[in-house]
Amino acid sequence: MRRLAFACLLAAALPSVALAALKPGTPAPMFSAPAFLAGQPFTFDLKAALAKGPVVVYFFPAAFTPGCNVEAAAFSRAIDKFKAHGASVIGITAGNIGQLAEFSKDTEKCAGKFPVAADQGAKIAKSFDATMMLKPDLSSRTSYLIGQDGRILAEYDAMNPNQHVKQMLDVLERAQAGAARKGG
Repeated sequence: MRRLAFACLLAAALPSVALAALKPGTPAPMFSAPAFLAGQPFTFDLKAALAKGPVVVYFFPAAFTPGCNVEAAAFSRAIDKFKAHGASVIGITAGNIGQLAEFSKDTEKCAGKFPVAADQGAKIAKSFDATMMLKPDLSSRTSYLIGQDGRILAEYDAMNPNQHVKQMLDVLERAQAGAARKGG
């Protein structure tokens, strides 16, 4: 646990420890994964979620680590803004996956407002080019906005957790404003 926390703190201090993220326009890799919402287990399926609207898929290194706690709390506070735009949010991690049920219902983190999924062996993170260079078995802090057509609308890759929500909301709002101007 201490090594994992140290790795996450070290990663946050380094300017860029993530691999190149997938770019806008790229088809998102489809996946399903064991997940938790408010402590309840279920299987998250990206294709099924996209049928309901855009999805923010955000990768984080490990549950109950300082930066990941900050990021989860920020997504939790902003979840109503995402829902107002018809979007859902899923957090994914390969770290501390045995603690995800508790993390998903923690009142200061996810607060039961969005699901978190376990990424055993960082397989999903690898398919999204969202792993740490120094620890490829852990997800980097990378966020994607995926449109209903399954294509990536935006990506944001930064170990600092403070801008992920803002970046994803800004792109979601611009995309919807653009669609409204085009009449669609």
